[in-house]
Amino acid sequence: IPAARRRSCWPVMASICHLPEDVLVELLSLLPARELVCTCRLVCSQWRDVVDLTTLWKRKCQREGFYLQSLDKSISDWKIYYILCHLKRNLIKNPCAEEKFKHWKRDKNEGDKWKIENLPGAQGQGFPDPKVHKYFVTSYGPCLKSQLITLQKEGYWNQLMDEKRPEIIVKDWYAARYDCGCHYEITVRLLSEDYIVLAEFHPEPVVIEQWSDAMWREISHTFRNYPAGVRYISFQHGGQDTQFWAGWYGIRVTNSSITIGPLT
Repeated sequence: IPAARRRSCWPVMASICHLPEDVLVELLSLLPARELVCTCRLVCSQWRDVVDLTTLWKRKCQREGFYLQSLDKSISDWKIYYILCHLKRNLIKNPCAEEKFKHWKRDKNEGDKWKIENLPGAQGQGFPDPKVHKYFVTSYGPCLKSQLITLQKEGYWNQLMDEKRPEIIVKDWYAARYDCGCHYEITVRLLSEDYIVLAEFHPEPVVIEQWSDAMWREISHTFRNYPAGVRYISFQHGGQDTQFWAGWYGIRVTNSSITIGPLT
């Protein structure tokens, strides 16, 4: 067969841009969100339009188990919903003392100082979650410890926090010994770039009398509709015993968490 005829028989190589939209959606939905937004969206107007399609982000949600049909009418932006679901995790590091005091700053460490004990501990109760094995315990002097979360380092960029302002959910668990009174306190602040307090959760300290049930209790708070400009989250908790006994008879804390929830 003459060379010219052979060439005319070869199939014409199609461009990826010639693929049907639904096929292109399926292919692009396999890529990481950051690549889609920062790279693919800039390739051409067609790819930009496809990356902005609700169907693409719904497909990603389906693939990773974030999609529920009941959410169809309540989600206004599936791209942001997917990103928040994908990022969602506990932003408090070492919440259950498995790494001793790593990641925690001991702001106040008085009396016999902070200590780590195994559950249930003397005169204590078991924890509701069997995966939690340890707790931090305070002494007869003031004991406070904290973490500072930098949102941008955790993947939450400024525009996302300023325009979408997703819910910020704070949870903490505390308990007393049966045989000693104590008090518990928590302060969580949303901070600006210059560390100005934009919103705060600082309830009255919880006072637990001697001969309590020693049960673990959860405290929680959700920040909503906070001002734009949040760049850091400051988390601090602790307390002390109220009878000034040497040793570790003060409040016990564990399983602290801060999560940033998807918009629903």
